[in-house]
Amino acid sequence: LRASPRARSAMPSWVIDRYGRNDVLRFTRDMVFPAIQFPNEVIIKVHAASLNPIDLSMRSGYGATALNMKRDPLKIKSMDTEFPLTLGRDVSGVIMECGLSVSYFKPGDEVWAAIPPWKQGTLSEFVVASGNEVSFKPKCLSHTEAASLPYVGLTAWSAVNQVGGLNKSNCGGKRVLILGASGGVGTFAVQLLKAWGAHVTAVCSHDASTLMKKLGADDVIDYKSGNLEEQLKTLPLFDFILDNVGGSTEKWALDLLKKWSGATYVTLVTPFLINMDKLGVADGMLQTGVTVGSKTVKHLFKGVHYRWAFFMPSGPSLDAIAELVDSGKIQPVIDQVFSFSEVPKAFLKLEGGHARGKTVIDVISKK
Repeated sequence: LRASPRARSAMPSWVIDRYGRNDVLRFTRDMVFPAIQFPNEVIIKVHAASLNPIDLSMRSGYGATALNMKRDPLKIKSMDTEFPLTLGRDVSGVIMECGLSVSYFKPGDEVWAAIPPWKQGTLSEFVVASGNEVSFKPKCLSHTEAASLPYVGLTAWSAVNQVGGLNKSNCGGKRVLILGASGGVGTFAVQLLKAWGAHVTAVCSHDASTLMKKLGADDVIDYKSGNLEEQLKTLPLFDFILDNVGGSTEKWALDLLKKWSGATYVTLVTPFLINMDKLGVADGMLQTGVTVGSKTVKHLFKGVHYRWAFFMPSGPSLDAIAELVDSGKIQPVIDQVFSFSEVPKAFLKLEGGHARGKTVIDVISKK
């Protein structure tokens, strides 16, 4: 039943055996070769991967309580079953093997995907994904270009479309504010909303303003050039705000929305995983529910919608994103490409912050 050309038992990977700083990253040639456990799964040969802030967080142990519950909900296994853990969420590569119920793909197909955080990651020679998480790679992109988009693309898509309710038919002329616009999610969201016809105001530092204009932002605000709240108050009110920054911005950002018009604020900075790490699964979920519920009701009385958004793996959403990429409406924004041997260096680059776009790993390069 196996479609792979030869039996394999081990493969090269970057793994961690405990949580911590960059020194916990370890290269091994003996990572267990992935196996198809369910009929809807595929094995992908990884050509390129990329790093996201969640990889830094997971390396440090953030979200471990919730992710371990998702990995082993019935607590069948003993403790610490997450190690050795492979990080990396994005993949662009080639299908090597398909489960029995997979009909959309065949070995040799070029695909891309974002693997959810509770599964083994993509900083590896091969990775397993569910067929419904995978999509055909945009034809106009190389693997290194394609690997920069799935995770940030699906996170932005979740926030803007599934939670925010915006799409190509209702977005025309809407005024949108993006806080933290020069990161991976921000650069994607600017392009997506412009493709749908919105008027986009991007907030970033001055050295990213040229990039923002190139991506189509109508107004670019430098958050370092004075009081950001006061600068934004001089502009007309907004229909939609996407917040990639969190913290103090949440205290005043909702005042920039048009009241009683269906205007929505969506934040990607939520305490969900932190609450579960601190309080345990049950109390953490309860605390999270109370927090989001009380904030939603409070802002509803003020005439605006308050929402949280999260990354959601989705092959169909990636299909829609691939169409936008192939039609030239969305382009990858890559800060730097590293070889597979330079993964720790890539993590340090990401940790340094202020990247303009994505940090990509060329997994099949021989360097």
